[in-house]
Amino acid sequence: MSVNLLAPVRSSYVYVFRRLCVNMISPYFTDSQTSAEDTIKKINTGGIRRLRSRVLKSEDAAVRVKAEMHETSISRALLQAHAQTSAVFFTDPLSDCHKTTTKVKVEANDNDAPLRSPRKLRRGQVKVEYEEEDVGLKKERWEPGDWRTQLSFIREMRSKRDAPVDQMGAEKCYDKEAPPEVRRYQVLISLMLSSQTKDQVTASAMQRLRERDLSVNTILNMDDETLGKLIYPVGFWRTKVKYIKQATALIQQEFGGDIPNTVEGLMRLPGVGPKMAHLAMDIAWKHVSGIGVDTHVHRISNRLGWIKKETKTPEETRRALEEWLPRDLWSEVNWLLVGFGQQVCLPVGPLCSMCLNQYTCPSAHRSSPSKIKSGAPKSPGDPHNSPRNKIGSPTPQVKE
Repeated sequence: MSVNLLAPVRSSYVYVFRRLCVNMISPYFTDSQTSAEDTIKKINTGGIRRLRSRVLKSEDAAVRVKAEMHETSISRALLQAHAQTSAVFFTDPLSDCHKTTTKVKVEANDNDAPLRSPRKLRRGQVKVEYEEEDVGLKKERWEPGDWRTQLSFIREMRSKRDAPVDQMGAEKCYDKEAPPEVRRYQVLISLMLSSQTKDQVTASAMQRLRERDLSVNTILNMDDETLGKLIYPVGFWRTKVKYIKQATALIQQEFGGDIPNTVEGLMRLPGVGPKMAHLAMDIAWKHVSGIGVDTHVHRISNRLGWIKKETKTPEETRRALEEWLPRDLWSEVNWLLVGFGQQVCLPVGPLCSMCLNQYTCPSAHRSSPSKIKSGAPKSPGDPHNSPRNKIGSPTPQVKE
């Protein structure tokens, strides 16, 4: 009974087994089995190669880490030495004219910082920053092309020293035997009188004042009418009487009877502008603080092309000249150009045909007279050659 019941079950197992055997023999199972074996071989082979490459890389990484750590220690030592010497190396003393100061900041990694991973380990970085002070980094200075040749020609034409400024300028009008403070005061008064006035007239007025013992106390005790008669006929003489009295009182009250020894102090005095202040510093105090630019220096500098851009006022010309002209020439250039403007480079009808700079001057022959009379040119200081010998009614003068 039991055998009969198990017969169907056995037949079903036999059927399933046969079907499975057929399926396992099919190409699908045989191909998949072959590919699986190949895959296992490839995996084993690739795993060995990767393991070998990892071992080699780990050995190379260890060597590289040691080398980089050694290089990092060397760079940090150099950074420490550089940080100690940077202050001395970059703070050299500079000259007084047109120089700048450069500061260097060194930022390095901290010595106590933990080491990074081998792949991210880097050398210590140095960051250099330049800070500009005042003018900033030095730039190429502009200067006229032929100015040295032109200046040498002007020196040659002025070698005789026969211009009015050479005989009757501010350097010739004070009493050399007087005390130092009196000499300085007389230099200032001669500069104040010379504004809008020819050198011959200024020298005559200073001679009359010196005959009255020109000093601070003398001017303070002198009435305005007497002072006006002594300085007449200088230009704007009434206004100058007022300025001289006010400036003298200020010198006595605030400066102890001596003229100020700074440009700022001199310009506080009534009637004293930048030109007078710089000339007074040069002549009275023997200190060159700037270029004294009057109408001659202003005119000739623009004619010669010594100004990068044409200027309208003497003060603009002074600033433009001081940007490029060497400081050791600041005192000489006023004397040279003033006499040159009085004899050759005249305000009206310049004598370009007699000038040695006629081939390099960009303004040559533009306003020169067509015909030059024979003989030496008349000095513009000649009273017969100037319309200003006729004294008219002066008008109030504005401070320079």
